[in-house]
Amino acid sequence: MTDSTASLFSSIPSVDKLLRTPDAETLIDSFGRQPVTNAVRDDLATLRQALAKKDNVETGDVSSANILARVAARLEADLSPSLKPVFNLTGTVLHTNLGRAPLPEEAIDAIAAVSRGASNLEYNLSTGKRGDRDVHVEETLAQLTGAEAITVVNNNAAAVLLMLNALALRKEVIVSRGELIEIGGAFRIPDIMSCAGAKLREVGTTNRTHPKDFEEAISPKTAMLMKIHTSNYEVQGFTAAVSDPDLAALAHKNDLPFVIDLGSGTMTDLRQFGLPHEPTAQEALASGADLVSFSGDKLLGGPQAGIIAGRADLIAKIKKNPMKRAMRCDKMTIAALETILRLYADPDRLAGRIPTLRLLARKQDDIQATAARVSTMLDTALGDRYEISLEHCQSQIGSGSLPAERLDSIALVIRPTAAKGVGTALKRLATAFRNLSMPVIGRIQDDAFWLDLRCLEAGNEDAFTSQLDALQIK
Repeated sequence: MTDSTASLFSSIPSVDKLLRTPDAETLIDSFGRQPVTNAVRDDLATLRQALAKKDNVETGDVSSANILARVAARLEADLSPSLKPVFNLTGTVLHTNLGRAPLPEEAIDAIAAVSRGASNLEYNLSTGKRGDRDVHVEETLAQLTGAEAITVVNNNAAAVLLMLNALALRKEVIVSRGELIEIGGAFRIPDIMSCAGAKLREVGTTNRTHPKDFEEAISPKTAMLMKIHTSNYEVQGFTAAVSDPDLAALAHKNDLPFVIDLGSGTMTDLRQFGLPHEPTAQEALASGADLVSFSGDKLLGGPQAGIIAGRADLIAKIKKNPMKRAMRCDKMTIAALETILRLYADPDRLAGRIPTLRLLARKQDDIQATAARVSTMLDTALGDRYEISLEHCQSQIGSGSLPAERLDSIALVIRPTAAKGVGTALKRLATAFRNLSMPVIGRIQDDAFWLDLRCLEAGNEDAFTSQLDALQIK
């Protein structure tokens, strides 16, 4: 060991000495004594190992100030939440990986209110006895959909699984072959049926199914006729499908329930927001469906939930199924969903009060104005290694909703100025944006990094621009 190395070893302060410094006391106030102590010990051990390996440890590295600075950075990184808010500038409004629908402030306030203490989640305040958590949303949902009864579970896949297990266990469910969809994560309808204990009986072909296909498949083994809304793809051209009223009539003629899985689902006519029509829960029940299921966190604009609405006798049977307890929603979901549904009772103000609908209905001129304001600050932050342009693009709705529909939008398009290493430069740029205090998620496309600004509204624009100076592109 050289004299300089020995000197550095002897200069390393002890744990006790470090913990008595004012900087350490500040850290202890923020993070607690034990986490700070452990982090200090780890940093000192790393220093000693580096010195033993002659890894170019410098005098400043062993100073108390630098040791505690490293400890502070480590504690902040280790103890920061894994689940955090991000800016969704991908161009997909309802992005499954990014949490889908943003909630309105009213729903967030409702979640906070019931989270602070006890609530009457399953307690009947009138009778003083145990209650049913569905009651908090049942009346409003029944009024909005026209259903006799409802029940709510934790997502729509669970709703489908529960309906099949409760009503079709060890029996056949007849479905058109063209509706045997796969949703995100390779989650397939046939697999759900198998897990539910139901037997799939597919009829027709991929592109054409006729009433006689269903009629000829009905047998004593049949439990229900089922229609699955293909919300995440479209088949065009030489096609044929059986209408909801015709399927309902055929099911009822044979004393069978007719069930519709709407998938994303909605409870308002999207044409008023300039979007194509998407089947609503009200329409499904009015067409003769005995049960309809749909999501709460897609086009509805609420929390993750699966809603089953329809005939009271079928809902009662579903609620008695033991799987219902495993799939039930917690108090926070119920509180948010109740609030969202009350907003739907005021249809004239929906677009302004439900963020999902507001983002989908947002005009391109408004997005253009946002892009103009943001681009100057972004250009300053990036310097001369990148050039920025404002370009027209098309957002998509996402989460399997209206898959063929595109929304005119504006993107900030960032391109490296150097001709070589474009791919590497773009990956480093995307990483730098993800490493911001509130990560920014965009997309790499056509040798550029795209930030679609449809989901960057005036209310969070300052939060986006204020952190641009912290961009560190390696």
